[in-house]
Amino acid sequence: MKDFSDLKDWTPKKLRTLRNNLNNRIRSFAEKGDNAKELQKSHMLFGLDADACQSLLKKVQSLLIEKK
Repeated sequence: MKDFSDLKDWTPKKLRTLRNNLNNRIRSFAEKGDNAKELQKSHMLFGLDADACQSLLKKVQSLLIEKK
């Protein structure tokens, strides 16, 4: 699993990409539940469950608001 402790140093473009990936992953969990597609080990969201994605999305959204 990728380390997201340095999110404050990420560029707004990279944060937006992460936000979009998180939204897609959350939607996948909502539609398919436990049958959501397994991500490859190289994917930045590998190993995160729906709750972890939700909390990370909140952090990303607040950082994007700060960087405007």
